[in-house]
Amino acid sequence: MGVAKEFTKGLWKEVPPFRLVLGLCPTLAVTTAAENGLGMGLATTFVLVCSNFIVSLLRSIIPSKVRIAAYIVVIASFVVIVELTMQAYFYPLYKVLGIFIPLIVVNCIILGRAEAFASKNGPVLSIADGLGMGLGFTLSLTFLGALRELLGSGTIFKHAVLGPSFEPFAIMLKPPGAFICLGLILATMNLISTRKS
Repeated sequence: MGVAKEFTKGLWKEVPPFRLVLGLCPTLAVTTAAENGLGMGLATTFVLVCSNFIVSLLRSIIPSKVRIAAYIVVIASFVVIVELTMQAYFYPLYKVLGIFIPLIVVNCIILGRAEAFASKNGPVLSIADGLGMGLGFTLSLTFLGALRELLGSGTIFKHAVLGPSFEPFAIMLKPPGAFICLGLILATMNLISTRKS
């Protein structure tokens, strides 16, 4: 039950950008298209799962005075792997995501999960936590990107959905569109949670 609980909490109860309001910089900046959100989310998920696993293995070895620096070294190592892999195999996406790939190192979701969870739990629970939080983050970014892409250009994953007569809302592909969509999603999730309770 513990593994399932740790995995599922990141999918709704503690979904990073919508519940914990963490990781908003990439959430708002790269979600102009569903593909961008998916790519950023998967990159972050890989780093989150791997860093949680390594931090949980090293939790009793890392001295408490240097734990944050040690976590950043672990996280940065996996970010370099992601960055080089994307640069080699997914170059167009790498170009679009730009500086936000290396900035995964300082993403508060990853550092927060290392400090709050992986440093206090074993590898299995830490992997479940990282995977759940990462998938929740990926789904959030993909959904937000799809919504902005749909309203801003009438497409989802670059496939026309709304037809040639659709008049796009250009603001949705600009920074204010990200805030508008994020606010609407937060309001909807809060409404659903209020009605459930």
